[in-house]
Amino acid sequence: MPRLTCPMQRQPLEPLLERLERADLRRRRRTIERLAAPGSRAELIVAGRRLVDFSSNDYLGLAAHPEPAAAMAECAARCGAGTGASHLISGHGAEHAALEEELAAYTGRERALLFSTGYMANLSVLGALADRGETVLLDRLSHASLIDGALLSGARLRRFAHADVAAAEHCLGVGPEPVTVLATDGVFSMDGDVAPLTALARLAQARNVWFVVDDAHGLGVVGPTGRGAVEMHGLSADAVPVLVGTLGKAFGSFGAFVAGSAALIELLVQKARPYVYTTALPQPIAAATRAALRVAQREPWRRERALALTARFRAAAASAGVPLAESSTPIQPIRCGGARAALEAQRALVEAGFWVVAIRAPTVPAGQERLRVTLSAAHHENQVDALVEALARIWAQVRPEACA
Repeated sequence: MPRLTCPMQRQPLEPLLERLERADLRRRRRTIERLAAPGSRAELIVAGRRLVDFSSNDYLGLAAHPEPAAAMAECAARCGAGTGASHLISGHGAEHAALEEELAAYTGRERALLFSTGYMANLSVLGALADRGETVLLDRLSHASLIDGALLSGARLRRFAHADVAAAEHCLGVGPEPVTVLATDGVFSMDGDVAPLTALARLAQARNVWFVVDDAHGLGVVGPTGRGAVEMHGLSADAVPVLVGTLGKAFGSFGAFVAGSAALIELLVQKARPYVYTTALPQPIAAATRAALRVAQREPWRRERALALTARFRAAAASAGVPLAESSTPIQPIRCGGARAALEAQRALVEAGFWVVAIRAPTVPAGQERLRVTLSAAHHENQVDALVEALARIWAQVRPEACA
């Protein structure tokens, strides 16, 4: 993968972009027109083409649900579109306070604290709990926000082999700096597998270190009632004292939160720079999220449908010879062995009427580029079946020997 570091002296930037282009790693935005009308069934328009979206994190199909949209509109008419200041100045409103209380109740924690993004939430947590002269220990496939949070905290960053509890235990016992934080994703965003939370929680308790779980892709989807990977493992708030969640995935809105003890949240209010020095999330977004949270709890069929469609996709893909990773969640990666092969597969799927984005380095390790298929309650069975048929045709043509 080409290095992106700019030279010390000012140099033209075009050669850097050209190197990315030659390596098939240059990223391009696409202007998306989403179709929220009834019956659109997770469809969107890209460059004039109507496509079925199998790349969104809208697992419960709530992003276009009328109740959150109505709640947002009503709140905007009543409170305005913006907050005008940070939470600690004059930006903290009644909708924020109500949502934090509801998120604390939903996750079984004493308190919750809203953030504008999951990235900011993880920067805040690791910056507050780790410091220079200490170590943060992460799963090797943890989200970039956890990695950056560890680096910005000033602590030493160590990473253990993916989902390897024995490796994590080994890392806890070596190195001059004490480990103060052990952190992991709950559901890994690019692989779709679930972290071994029970064993990691037991390890963290035995070594008396903070255990942080970023369950951005698990909350609302997995677990007996959709409370995420922590609930899936039957873990208490004591076992997982720091829980990070996002609101723009299963809940179809925007923003993030940290849930934990009252003391933890108060510490974040005092020390978390991304919270203290950022304009508060607009209240209409908080109102929309509250509505989405109600719908998600009132309509458990959404979670059940997303998981049923996932099982349908996996069974059909296995029958068609399409290689899948081991994932029981709506995230279904298909490794393509290289950036060019992944891009070719993406382009072929567009021609077949599907939007499935190629994921390339550095988001995933070089050589592990993939298609990332995501299932949603908004999908229809015939869309899932048609996607598998298209994938089977493409895999017969686009370097199948490179895929695993």
